[in-house]
Amino acid sequence: MGAEDRERGSLSGSSRGAEREGGAARSAIRPSRLKRERPPIEQRPLLPSRGEQAASWTKVLLALRPPRKLKFTREGKYYLGITLGVGFAAINTGNNLLYLLLGMLLSLIVVSGVMSDLSLRHLTVTRRLPARAQVGRAHLVEIEVYNHKKRVPSYAIEVEDLRAGQPADKRCFFLKISPSSAQVAAYRRTPAKRGRDRHTGFRIATRFPFGLFEKSREVEAEGDLIIYPAVDPVRLPVEDAGRREGGASLSGRGGGDETFGLRPMREGDDPRDIYWKKSTMRDQLVLRERTRETRPDVRIVVDAVRPAGEGDGFAQAFERRIREAASRAVAHIKRGDAVVVATTLGERVRGDRNIGSDAILRFLALLEAVDEGRLPELGEARAARASARQVSSPGPTSGERRTSTPRTAS
Repeated sequence: MGAEDRERGSLSGSSRGAEREGGAARSAIRPSRLKRERPPIEQRPLLPSRGEQAASWTKVLLALRPPRKLKFTREGKYYLGITLGVGFAAINTGNNLLYLLLGMLLSLIVVSGVMSDLSLRHLTVTRRLPARAQVGRAHLVEIEVYNHKKRVPSYAIEVEDLRAGQPADKRCFFLKISPSSAQVAAYRRTPAKRGRDRHTGFRIATRFPFGLFEKSREVEAEGDLIIYPAVDPVRLPVEDAGRREGGASLSGRGGGDETFGLRPMREGDDPRDIYWKKSTMRDQLVLRERTRETRPDVRIVVDAVRPAGEGDGFAQAFERRIREAASRAVAHIKRGDAVVVATTLGERVRGDRNIGSDAILRFLALLEAVDEGRLPELGEARAARASARQVSSPGPTSGERRTSTPRTAS
């Protein structure tokens, strides 16, 4: 890949501000804190996915493969051609000056191999994924490289983040990593599809010192990032006046946000409901009783069954339904409604203004369509899981019920 496809780090701290302002996409590099714990030195090499199900002799060949990969650059190919030409001329003519020049050219190749290998040794790469990501919105992924060598720095290190089933299009460049220290860079990525984004490892490469060869090695470092579906702005219908004011939505005791009344605290009550303003005036703790929400939940149903004989157009329609459901759920939660997102397969998830919309967005991000022919199989599996839960969690005994009953004052 060319230099324009790489996102290179900068030693100055002002590059992150330029990136936020829409300037050139550069990664800010900063030294890690001294108190940070050192990661382990060795990282396991990344094996191809076919090695898990391959034959025994194929696994042996994979285990015997060299730990480093070597690739000629364009300059390296020219250099090798010149070296071979000088070698043929020295053999044909027997000129000592040509032999001396050939020795100098070959010594540069040896020095390049030794120094590049020394630069790649004892490096540990870690990844920091964001807490959440969404389709169509850019997010940053931080890459940290720690140099465990005591005296020798590493130069011109290029780290490529590898993802399963996707091309590697993001790289971070580190000009110098001092001994016993770390450098951090970040690259920006905008997801194009929802679901689980599985990171498998890193490809660590360098062209140091002469840029004639690119030496690289792949290490294993797994990580998962859930990509939420895109959310569009939705204009909801206006609520009734009584529901907006709360007159028709609150009635009796329950678990709402409003206060219904005060009473003395008894054994078994939740300490989080203690009303401290009144409890400081008397010896006995006073508990706040909450109102019960009678506002019905907003129910959004997503059809997750793929009919038999459907073409490629079903996938696009299904993604549109997922996006519409996510947009409506987020709009209702922002207004203060409780939302239940369910599928035609019986799966459901709930969200409100207290717990937020992360549970719903994660549920929709991982939702996949199921073929119509698999419905009986899924029904049997669901029934087996339900019966297993009933057997593993029996009801409380009479003694346990008596113990959990709150005591009343005589």
